[in-house]
Amino acid sequence: MFEHHISNCLLPLTKPSIEGLRQALLKLNATYDELAPYIQSSSEKPYYRKLLFQSKHVELLLMNWSGLDCAPHDHGNSYGWIQVIAGNVSNQLFRVQSNELPELFVEKYYKQGKTFFAPKKSVHRMEGNKGLLTLHLYAPPISGMKVYDLKKCAACVVSDDCGAWWPEDQKQRLKVIQLNEAPE
Repeated sequence: MFEHHISNCLLPLTKPSIEGLRQALLKLNATYDELAPYIQSSSEKPYYRKLLFQSKHVELLLMNWSGLDCAPHDHGNSYGWIQVIAGNVSNQLFRVQSNELPELFVEKYYKQGKTFFAPKKSVHRMEGNKGLLTLHLYAPPISGMKVYDLKKCAACVVSDDCGAWWPEDQKQRLKVIQLNEAPE
């Protein structure tokens, strides 16, 4: 039943505007109880990533957080909206200068029920306690996501099945980029 509702809300979207994408996410009006059957544990990674819907124009992802922080990352050429279903989240935004290490410049907090925007090419990192549940709607589906490892001073373009962490599986590392440290 919920999957049918998702399809009804998202199938009509073709190249949605930023506001059109937000309205579609709000129209889903997803509850914890509707999403609970899709939740799986993820103790080794920052979150379990469940694809709930994908067309050539949009994708809907559910993320069940383990309490580990994700890595700073962008969403390739996608933009999207993130809704906090359960828990509270810190969203840290980074500045990125050409081939340099990202630099944190602002941190915002969102409570259960709130939504926030992830612009195209912006770099962010999310943190939340175990049990945080977030719903993500992106247009177009994420491809070419870049993940940053601040300790390695490197970035990695990851495969579409990888989340916001440095991939252990070599097949998920499409391109590794050595970065320069930001000047002081």
